[in-house]
Amino acid sequence: MAKKVKGNRIQVILECTEHKDSGMPGTSRYITTKNRKNTPERLELKKYNPILKRMTIHKEIK
Repeated sequence: MAKKVKGNRIQVILECTEHKDSGMPGTSRYITTKNRKNTPERLELKKYNPILKRMTIHKEIK
């Protein structure tokens, strides 16, 4: 049985900002974890977007 994890590490979803503005169908999303205590603000990372075929800025959603 899986044990419950208590702590500051949470899962977040990163979504491409440039893809949303381009109007092309589909989305580029990544799932990662972050430490809530060390980084309380929203994450913003450069990740590869396979639809646009280049590196773009992905921001945390939700």
